[in-house]
Amino acid sequence: MNKAALHKITYGLYIVTSGQDDKFNGQIANSMFQVTSNPSTVAISINKENYTHGLIKLSRKFVISILAEAAPMKFIGLFGFKSGRDVNKLQNVKTKTGVTKVPVVLEYTVAYIEVELEKELDYGTHTIFVGNIVDGDVISNEEPMTYAYYQKVKGGKSPKTAPTYVQDESATAPQASVNYVCSVCGYVYDPVKGDPDNGIVPGTKFEDLPESWTCPVCGADKSKFEKE
Repeated sequence: MNKAALHKITYGLYIVTSGQDDKFNGQIANSMFQVTSNPSTVAISINKENYTHGLIKLSRKFVISILAEAAPMKFIGLFGFKSGRDVNKLQNVKTKTGVTKVPVVLEYTVAYIEVELEKELDYGTHTIFVGNIVDGDVISNEEPMTYAYYQKVKGGKSPKTAPTYVQDESATAPQASVNYVCSVCGYVYDPVKGDPDNGIVPGTKFEDLPESWTCPVCGADKSKFEKE
């Protein structure tokens, strides 16, 4: 089977929040779709290892915040490559309490959907949660981020718990310059592109990066990078 065919499926990029009794968390998800329009229902696929998975099962509710293209990689990395068991991801993020009493992430969000869980489908490593939409609103008119945009423009990768993760995602074509890959989150530092968002101009070799430089996605230091 040519798994490259699966990469042609279109996805969005979302933050899914859930929880109750002051125990809340959020994570990045890309596998979400509308199931029916009347009643309005949606489904999401969440890895069983993720902290948010347990919170959804416990609280029976979740919120989907649809990310804008403008969302920076460090913001995505906070929700995508750090665990809510170790970090309070929502502590310094602008949110509001929705009708479900679950925090709605407002930063870099174009719209949000609040959901009450209706059904769970067990699929081995993941659970598909299907629920009824109880509220939602548009926050901005910015373009929503597609997963293709996240990968091609932002240079993002799938975490190992993502439904779309493929073990060997690295490019096999010869590189004119040496790229370095973050062993924590999969971010690729390309010297040709540099890291302009963090003051690293295009053309800067990995070896010439300051020791204080860290991965723009997960915050790992240079020692966590390996040649691609």
